[in-house]
Amino acid sequence: MSRPEIEIRELYKSFGDNEVLRGIDLEIGQGEVSCVIGPSGSGKSTLLRCVNLLEEPTKGQVFVGGTEVTDPDVDIDAVRRRIGMVFQQFNLFPHLTVTENLALPQRRVLGRGKAEAARVAAENLERVGLSEKATAYPSSLSGGQQQRVAIARALAMGPEVMLFDEPTSALDPELVGDVLAVMRMLANEGMTMMVVTHEMTFAREVADRVVFMDGGVIVEDGTPDQVIAHPRHERTRHFLSRLLDPAMANVEEETSDQVGGKSE
Repeated sequence: MSRPEIEIRELYKSFGDNEVLRGIDLEIGQGEVSCVIGPSGSGKSTLLRCVNLLEEPTKGQVFVGGTEVTDPDVDIDAVRRRIGMVFQQFNLFPHLTVTENLALPQRRVLGRGKAEAARVAAENLERVGLSEKATAYPSSLSGGQQQRVAIARALAMGPEVMLFDEPTSALDPELVGDVLAVMRMLANEGMTMMVVTHEMTFAREVADRVVFMDGGVIVEDGTPDQVIAHPRHERTRHFLSRLLDPAMANVEEETSDQVGGKSE
């Protein structure tokens, strides 16, 4: 196996006296899709934000593409240009058209000319199925369309790695499918992806591996079949049994004897 695209070593993160991450070790290979799941407050989003130093770790190391992100002397702006990130909120400029939203970061960060930025914007809008919205303003788009624009904006920067922090959590249920379809496309194209999500169907069908976190540590790490369909730990089984996703029906049946179908 080639070197990991993302490597996390003994990562700790505290906010005051609250230790959110407690010694995380994780490797994500090139072209691998890793879904990070777990209850609220388990440290999932903090872990994701430590990868591109939106949160500075208290202790430990993070490497992206062989470069240590946590090195005090690293050019973090250069590293971040290789990492695309999509948040729960879309963060689009309301006064700019869709094309302008995609072109502006290219011009300011990458120094691309107006014509080239517009061309790359058009290419990536086509990738996410929104070419017809090029001149529209964000307010005229659905939440799902805005999130697909946000993904296209990240892709327009030419990232080697994509980070997704609950990209569908702010969407109405009927709008989730189109966003997940774009993420499936990226996975099929071989994009390295780290996805914090509660979408178990996506994790089961698209992820190469699933990481279950709780209490700031990794409880289980394995293939979707290992972690979702046949979890080893009681904490994982209990978490999965409480999800309402239809994809979890089999898991609920398999684990009913262990958790007894009772509430804690």
